[in-house]
Amino acid sequence: MAALLAGALAACQPSTPLQHDAYVWQRQWNPAVTSALAQSADVIREWRVLAAQTDARGELQPVTIDRAALAATQRPVVLVVRIDGQLPQWDADKLLAQTLALRAAWNGVPLAGIEIDHDCGTARLPAYAEFLARLKHALGITPLSITALPAWLASDQLEHVTAQVDEVVLQVHAVQSPRAGLFDPALARAWIDRYAARARKPFRVALPTYGSRVAWDESGRVIAIESETPLLAGGMEASELVAAPAEVAKLLAGLRSDPPKGLAGIVWFRLPTVQDARAWSLPTWRAVMAGAPLKEMLAVFFQPGAAPGAADVVLRNDGEVDARLPARIELPAACSIADGVNGYVLDRRDGRPFLRRERDGWLRAHYQRATGWARCGGVSEQPTLAP
Repeated sequence: MAALLAGALAACQPSTPLQHDAYVWQRQWNPAVTSALAQSADVIREWRVLAAQTDARGELQPVTIDRAALAATQRPVVLVVRIDGQLPQWDADKLLAQTLALRAAWNGVPLAGIEIDHDCGTARLPAYAEFLARLKHALGITPLSITALPAWLASDQLEHVTAQVDEVVLQVHAVQSPRAGLFDPALARAWIDRYAARARKPFRVALPTYGSRVAWDESGRVIAIESETPLLAGGMEASELVAAPAEVAKLLAGLRSDPPKGLAGIVWFRLPTVQDARAWSLPTWRAVMAGAPLKEMLAVFFQPGAAPGAADVVLRNDGEVDARLPARIELPAACSIADGVNGYVLDRRDGRPFLRRERDGWLRAHYQRATGWARCGGVSEQPTLAP
């Protein structure tokens, strides 16, 4: 009876809050980045900063970082070294030396470790494990972490790789074909549980705060993935992939209420800024981290347009969190001429005009955007959001 009572009491105890880190993945540090750092430091344990990445020759190229801005946040920093997983080959000796030189040159901010981000295929895991073992030995007491892919769960080399490092960050976003989408909360939870069953040390999970535009050519080949940096890529087909805040919040709530063994925290990719059009807003990110309600408050209305007799169709977000763009905006039947803009196109159903969303996305809290225009013969009726 005593054992049963103890078990019941333990089950009622609140779970330990998850710690939150964030990837600072911007390659150009500007006032928007430094402002986001300052506004987010109170909820972040550590920054994981992209410090260098390999070029086409396999050599590390450093990223210019505002160390003063990082120091001002009073948070430790993990330097992330990205080794392109598509490199046909790379010189392990040279990368080892360059990584050690990067650590030696770092000063002014508490260094919490080095992280290697290498999205290699499973066939290259044995060689990767050997490189990590050498790097860990050379780093001495400096902690070493890596990012890991769900695809590695199919390999018997997974434990050999993770044994060489102090910590693993499991990435569960943007790990499938773009046709499959950016993030699936149910699939992400399945990957996390599978990894936890094999993990021999604490691990973290990387969750998304962003969207991407993917362009394909006429043969169906991906020709560009545009995220934090605009590429102005063309293509026969393009889609906006979105990690919806509500979907990420759903996974996070499940991890809090039923945490897998060994889960140490979350690493968010990436730090949102006001200039990052495909990232969530900072208030939305903070709401998701806090488990706060994500109530959307969208309104649509006409406002006078530039041309006489024409009105702009404006979508406004009056809520405190980002809202997903509505799939359809109904126009008054009297609107004889109309068209869509900014990802919306004109369509009709049973003779009634409406604006149909062609590209997924969201509208930030307290922002508005034009979605089209219309001439409606002076009627006072307003556009409406389709249920």
